[in-house]
Amino acid sequence: MPDEAAAEARLRDALADADRALAGAQPALRHLLATDRDELLSDRTIAQVGAMLHDLARQLADDDGNREALAAALAEALGGHAALLAHVHALALEAQVADRLAERLSLDPVIPPLLEALMASPEPDAANQLVAAQARFGQAQRRGELPLGELPGDLLHAALIVMRACASSDQPQVRADHDPSRNRLELLGRAVTTDAFDLEHAGVALFASALALGAGLDRDSAVLSLTESQAPRLVLALTACGLGRAAIERNFLALHPDAALPEAWVGLSPDRAAALLGEF
Repeated sequence: MPDEAAAEARLRDALADADRALAGAQPALRHLLATDRDELLSDRTIAQVGAMLHDLARQLADDDGNREALAAALAEALGGHAALLAHVHALALEAQVADRLAERLSLDPVIPPLLEALMASPEPDAANQLVAAQARFGQAQRRGELPLGELPGDLLHAALIVMRACASSDQPQVRADHDPSRNRLELLGRAVTTDAFDLEHAGVALFASALALGAGLDRDSAVLSLTESQAPRLVLALTACGLGRAAIERNFLALHPDAALPEAWVGLSPDRAAALLGEF
């Protein structure tokens, strides 16, 4: 019968999809089991990245009548945008590194010593704004959220382009409401001083911004260099910043107390270190 034939064809298609899912599951599982899963690909990292992508999607789909279906499609599309995915990944890692150092070194992720000193200065406004932004970031990370306004301008634009492709709308109000002056990353960039190159004094967020500025990296790459598997990149970045050996060792061991410093960096000039970083 035609109806039965059509139903059987749909069932065959569904079974074929199920077979493809099974075929892809085992190689992925083998890869994850074989990978040295430090913070880069920990269960927490993967869950946090997924939660933030879905939160961005929910915000973009907020005024759409078919919100749930659109949010699901948007989350998948946002995850397919390489730069957006890299940024969300870096934010998840930044929060994890900050939590780890808060536990091991009692380094406050919101008010590290440098910001505490700036808050006590005669002109504390910028420090107070940054502390408030850091507190919002910590709360958002605990909830698996990422406010659209915290995206860098180019990535907000990218997210709106994805929205337009999925729903023929780019949420012009989101663009109109974007206020770079309250953006945490902008505030961090403006707060970088030479004191920020001391991790235990500046805290993870400000140190990452200083590392990016000093080594000529984008900030997401600087954050990734703080993880254990990226230790060689961290040493090169610290060298490219022009730090002396004692400062490099102090910052490295604050992050990786049980790891040995790569010896190849000894004697490298900042320019040579920056050139090597630029090759990878």
